Amino acid sequence: MRKFFVFSNQIDDNLIKIIGEDVNHIKNVLRLECDEIIKICDIDNKINYISKIKEIQKEFILCDILESVENEAESRVQLSIFQGLPKADKMELIIQKGTELGVKDFTPVNFERCIVKLKGKDEEKKIQRWQKISETASKQSGRDIIPKINNILNLKQVCDEFDKFDIILLAYENEKENTLKKELIKLKDICGEIKIAVIIGPEGGISEKEVEFLKNNGAKVISLGKRILRTETVCLMCTSIIMYELEN
Repeated sequence: MRKFFVFSNQIDDNLIKIIGEDVNHIKNVLRLECDEIIKICDIDNKINYISKIKEIQKEFILCDILESVENEAESRVQLSIFQGLPKADKMELIIQKGTELGVKDFTPVNFERCIVKLKGKDEEKKIQRWQKISETASKQSGRDIIPKINNILNLKQVCDEFDKFDIILLAYENEKENTLKKELIKLKDICGEIKIAVIIGPEGGISEKEVEFLKNNGAKVISLGKRILRTETVCLMCTSIIMYELEN
């Protein structure tokens, strides 16, 4: 069943309207017709509607609501990724696969060793592109939200976000003792939502000075094992392990 996201376009208890890019996609790409069944997710209230296409117009599509289902795809684990800006299209891979695995939002971070530097219009264009990748991956994987791509932050701004989380994990290749497993064991008794931040460096890694700064502000430095992983692998590994250990 095809899934589409809308922003609070419910007209009444029985009718919902689709507007924007999805109208063209439904009409001209998928070539769906009246009476076909689709799933619509209201991004604002996170409710899914099993709906039947009632009317197709140039600017909008009306659907009859057959059934509503609350939040069927989201985890109690609210995972935020703070990703050091990588080269080329690696950020696109991180966002696409991270979204499929359940990440709530992504924040690009400027570290000392970041080769990529984005400012002004370049930053704006990149974030718009990354947000579109997040939306596409959300639809493909049946998410009930579209993970947000936040503006690029520096290290101090990242630390200003720490009070929003139950734990902040910093993946660091030179950590030898503390592991992701040890930190996750501490969280297993938490009931309800668990808010986790994972900080990941760029290709060149995170400097010792940056590690100390993050650690002094409350980050838990963790090892991911004996092997050194590519930056795009770290997000996928951490997300997979965290969801497996804490999602249920």
